[in-house]
Amino acid sequence: MRTRPLKVALLGCGVVGSEVARIMTTHADDLAARIGAPVELAGVAVRRPAKVREGIDPSLVTTDATALVKRGDIDVVVEVIGGIEPARSLITTAFEHGASVVSANKALLAQDGAALHAAAEEHGRDLYYEAAVAGAIPLIRPLRESLAGDKVNRVLGIVNGTTNFILDKMDSTGAGYQEALDEATALGYAEADPTADVEGFDAAAKAAILAGIAFHTRVRLDDVYREGMTEVTAADFRSAKEMGCTIKLLAICERSADGTSVTARVHPAMIPLSHPLASVRGAYNAVFVESDAAGQLMFYGPGAGGSPTASAVLGDLVAVCRNRLNGATGPGESAYADLTVSPMGEVVTRYHISLDVADKPGVLAQVATVFAEHGVSIDTVRQQGKDGEASLVVVTHRASDASLSGTVEALRKLDTVRGVASIMRVEGE
Repeated sequence: MRTRPLKVALLGCGVVGSEVARIMTTHADDLAARIGAPVELAGVAVRRPAKVREGIDPSLVTTDATALVKRGDIDVVVEVIGGIEPARSLITTAFEHGASVVSANKALLAQDGAALHAAAEEHGRDLYYEAAVAGAIPLIRPLRESLAGDKVNRVLGIVNGTTNFILDKMDSTGAGYQEALDEATALGYAEADPTADVEGFDAAAKAAILAGIAFHTRVRLDDVYREGMTEVTAADFRSAKEMGCTIKLLAICERSADGTSVTARVHPAMIPLSHPLASVRGAYNAVFVESDAAGQLMFYGPGAGGSPTASAVLGDLVAVCRNRLNGATGPGESAYADLTVSPMGEVVTRYHISLDVADKPGVLAQVATVFAEHGVSIDTVRQQGKDGEASLVVVTHRASDASLSGTVEALRKLDTVRGVASIMRVEGE
């Protein structure tokens, strides 16, 4: 074993960073044995240096992250500060000064992954980011290494624990959205400002990363259709149960049938209770992968939190350090396929539509005519009426999302339709 340690700079020492530092210390001997050389925490960049950080030598703490990554003796920079800047500048500076990078920064990778990969390649360094998607679940490495010889056609997953906890609570207890969110906040599953989670921004960033790796095509955050889950109601869950379904916020990345394009989207959807993702409870994550040769694979586990995310960071750290010792680099960006990223309107899916309509003869015929005019076939219809008002629930066959959206807009214009109470896609069948 080489005696000179590999030096690691840690950018950020919050929930994840502090766990990375702790594991590096408590598992130092095991890590050294697995890598072939000891690893040494050479510096920790933070915003609040006066804060007591148990197990971290205060002399390692600095507020000057730029100076830390410019030192020249740093082998690996671990970035867990998040956000776009200064993380982007710090990572590119690290490459320029000879360090490889391990990151958990999904937002940055979804927005500027191509540029970061190019910088890593230019300087002959590694960029690893298993922790950016689904916490402790091994997902990125299986997609870009284990399935490198296969053709992935679809990635369908629950990639945000906060939203899954809220939807699971609504499903199991009948609670409304706000009540379930309040419980998630009280238990620490939701941030004080949950917007990034409940509006789908977090999941969309992860979907961009997954689609890029799975389909060997550059997919940016702006390419991902995003719809949050704040409008999901207890009534939606009752309707889902009548169909033998539940509701999940899904990240869906698909290759087109002819193989020439891909789509990436995040939105709530009804899925059958028989689908493996339907049984994912609480704050857990799960990702379902479909490929030509391997068939159907499912990856499941804790998708967030200090220890699970640190586990993914340390796995990358071991891999990058091994590469460093061998004078090699691991897989970089694979975007050779350069497939077209199609808009949401071209996605073929199904809709569950709940309408408030006048309870009088001919309403169903008017509604059916609108669907026919837009080329959308109806699968099932349920109608309940009382005191001149009625609820009409329509489930469609598969059609383009543009056709389905056009149908809904036309329905809103009917005099007999008092309102569109709910619109939800149906997936996983």
